[in-house]
Amino acid sequence: MTPLKIKSSLIFNRHLSKGLRGTLVLLAASSLFACSQPSSGVSDASTTSASTEDVLAVPKTAEPNVINNSMMTSVSKPDLLKNVSATVYKDANCGCCKEWISHAEDNGLSATAQDVADLAVFKERYSVPNEMRSCHTVVTTDGYVFEGHVPAKYMAQFLENPPVQAMGLAVPGMPIGSPGMEYQNKFMPYQVMQLNKDGTTQVYADIESVEQQL
Repeated sequence: MTPLKIKSSLIFNRHLSKGLRGTLVLLAASSLFACSQPSSGVSDASTTSASTEDVLAVPKTAEPNVINNSMMTSVSKPDLLKNVSATVYKDANCGCCKEWISHAEDNGLSATAQDVADLAVFKERYSVPNEMRSCHTVVTTDGYVFEGHVPAKYMAQFLENPPVQAMGLAVPGMPIGSPGMEYQNKFMPYQVMQLNKDGTTQVYADIESVEQQL
C-alpha cells in the first residue's frame, strides 16, 4: 500500500471511530435519562436507603442498532403472571426500574420493591454474572432470578417450564425499547439470556421487534 493510501485509510478510520463513539455516547445518555426519571403509580412495599449502581458499564456484544418504531404501546395480560410473587431489588432513584415493575404488575406479577444501598451484594448473592447485570434484580418466591428488563411474556414462558439447568433469565444492560426502557419510539434489538446454575449463559430469545415482546 502506498504512503498516500495508508494516510487516507488512517484518516477514514479516525473519523469512523469518532462517529461510533458519538453514537454510543448518545445511546448511553438516552438510557441514563430514561432510567433516572421518577415514575408515578408504583408503590414500594418495603424500602431502605439506597445509592446508584453503575450498570451502564456492562459491555455489549454487538454494535447498537436503534430504529424508529411506532408500536411502543404495552399490551397488558393480567393473567400472565397472576400466580407469581417476587421481590425486586433496585436503587431508590431508578425510574426505569419502577417502569418495569409497572409492566410486570400489569401482567399479573405480585411485586414487592425493595430499595437497597448496594445492589452488587444481591447480584452476588443470587449468582448473577457480571456481564449479565442490569439495574434491578428480581427473585421469585420459588427462587428463580430475573435480571433487568425481561419482558413479562418471557418470564411466564420460563416459569411455565423451567429448564432443569437454569436458574433464571437476564437482559444485560438497559436496551432502549425493552419493557421499562421506552424512549422516543425507538427500539434496540437485544437478547434475553438464560442463566444456568453452573454459571454459564445461553441465548433464550432474540428480540428483534417491539411486537415480539408483547
